[in-house]
Amino acid sequence: MPKLIKNGLVIDDSAEILVLDETQAPEALNLPEGPVFVPLAVWQAHKGVLSGRPGLGVWLDSHESVDDLASDLDSLQAIALNFPKFTDGRAYSGAALLRSRYGFKGEIRAIGDVLRDQFFFMQRCGFDAIQPKAGRYSDALLADALASLQDFSSPYQAAIDQPEPLFRRAARVA
Repeated sequence: MPKLIKNGLVIDDSAEILVLDETQAPEALNLPEGPVFVPLAVWQAHKGVLSGRPGLGVWLDSHESVDDLASDLDSLQAIALNFPKFTDGRAYSGAALLRSRYGFKGEIRAIGDVLRDQFFFMQRCGFDAIQPKAGRYSDALLADALASLQDFSSPYQAAIDQPEPLFRRAARVA
């Protein structure tokens, strides 16, 4: 069973990330049973049927906007944001917007080409689940990667996970 990092723990993950190929139309798709993340196009085509389905999440590719889900956030338990390449950082902004602008409380998962060096910063932007590409990390390496969530003890800048900058936190202590 695939593994992921969620809320600082390595856990088993049974959710399927549904990927459409160019020949599949989102409107005519048969969805698998069980936990699944569907592409934004599938969500938009089947919203009425899928709304409230247990274990359902929506995933967005890096060129898709979280604004397209703004009116649907109450119907969703999880959103996955894709990193097609580790150099494409648009999903960081998407996670921050989901948490700050839209107040989304559900799971925000990083999927795709995510690297250990990014895990700490993903957490700072609002991701609470990180799912590297299958085969990238062995179970042992993924467990070792948990340490990267603690790379910096007291970040200076404010972020989603710590809304006050260090100088304000330090002023309260003094």
